[in-house]
Amino acid sequence: MARQKAANEKGKGTTIKLPKMNIQTLVLTLVGDSALISHAWSERVKKAMLDKQLGVPDVGREKKDPQRDYEESLYKLPNGKNGFPAVAFKNAAVNACRFVQGVKMTEARGAFHIVGDMVEIMGEPSMREDMVKVGMGLPDIRYRAEFKKWKARIKIRYNANAVSQEQVVNLFNVSGFGIGVGDWRPERDGSFGMYHVGTEAEI
Repeated sequence: MARQKAANEKGKGTTIKLPKMNIQTLVLTLVGDSALISHAWSERVKKAMLDKQLGVPDVGREKKDPQRDYEESLYKLPNGKNGFPAVAFKNAAVNACRFVQGVKMTEARGAFHIVGDMVEIMGEPSMREDMVKVGMGLPDIRYRAEFKKWKARIKIRYNANAVSQEQVVNLFNVSGFGIGVGDWRPERDGSFGMYHVGTEAEI
């Protein structure tokens, strides 16, 4: 009993010292090297999927509306401007670890984060028409938004104790060539959605 009391008394004055995190902020401008294809899930499509899961009777296939499909494929920011999910760029940079040395994918996921849910896409979208195969290989026509020339400014918070600024910039640069974002990107055997970290002159 006396020994236990002495141990408790000894531990009363113990303090835990946590190493200070070195959180830094970096802003990069990504410049598109190939067209970015946007394909957002519209509320109409999500409702149809939910109705099917809930067993709601199918009212039949809707008449195709190219203009509606094009507009619904765009991601919109609260201010009405066009955007794209920030997580797409984060995942691209993390997956780029397979092409570089010094940063593991498991470590990169927690070493840096993109601020915000959506990233603004600077550029003018246009409608594109593509022949695709759906279901059991049946042909269909899809209408989506395409940014032939685009830029995106992303704000990154990173732990400088885990990864350097140079490594973060390199990951985003490499990801633009080997991974990409959007439909038909290099990661999915395409060549769309490619980009690079912009220089001062390009910015």
